[in-house]
This record gives sequence, structure tokens and C-alpha cells, in this order.
Amino acid sequence: MHILSCESSFDAAHFLTNYEGKCKNIHGHRWRVVLEITGDASNGMVVDFNIIKKDLKELCDYFDHSFIVEKNSLDENLFNLLNNQFLLRVVDFRTTAENFSKYFYDELSKKYNVYSVSVYETPNNCARYICK
Repeated sequence: MHILSCESSFDAAHFLTNYEGKCKNIHGHRWRVVLEITGDASNGMVVDFNIIKKDLKELCDYFDHSFIVEKNSLDENLFNLLNNQFLLRVVDFRTTAENFSKYFYDELSKKYNVYSVSVYETPNNCARYICK
């Protein structure tokens, strides 16, 4: 079995709901996403890297230069004001690296045999979701 690795990134702002540290404030990251897929290279390759890169980049581009907001975490009036001024991406989960790694894992597993997805908030800190 082979493991292929591919990565992409996006720049986006977020904040953590129900959190008392600095991250309760709006702040941004260069989110780095590292995808690992597994498979047999029966014809000399598992899958063309260009295809993997395109699919991962497409997911990352959706969030790029946006303000990522957990559903129902903002007052409705503030949400409407921000939504008219900025690109908001509303997600059904708390916007942590842990939850993003599972989100990317779930989305990419629809097409690939995903082994793991790591999401870096900073160059030194990441969360990794691995199949069981």
C-alpha cells in the first residue's frame, strides 16, 4: 500500500465561541491542510497528483479570504450586517483545527481512501484526523 500526501492552504478569520482565551476574539490564520490518501499503485500510481491537488485546492479556495463563522454564534443583526460587507462561510461546527481536520477528512473521503488530514493553524500547531 502507498500513502500519497498533498497540501494546500487558505487564509481566513474566525473566532472561538464559548472560549475565554485570546481566541475568543476575531483573528486570522494561514490554515495549512495536509491530505494523506492510501491505495495500491496497480498501474504505477495510486491517483494523479494533479487530480488530488485540484480537489483539495477547491475545498480550500471555498474558505480563502473569508470570515468563518460557527452557525448561530453571532447575533442575527450582527450576522446580517457582516454578511452584507464580508464573505462569510457558515459551518455547523466550532471553528477549531480539530473540527476542520474532520471536515476535510469527511469531504475528501467521498472521493478518496483518506488516511489522514492535518490542519495547521500555525506553522508549529496542527490537529490531525486519522481513519480508524
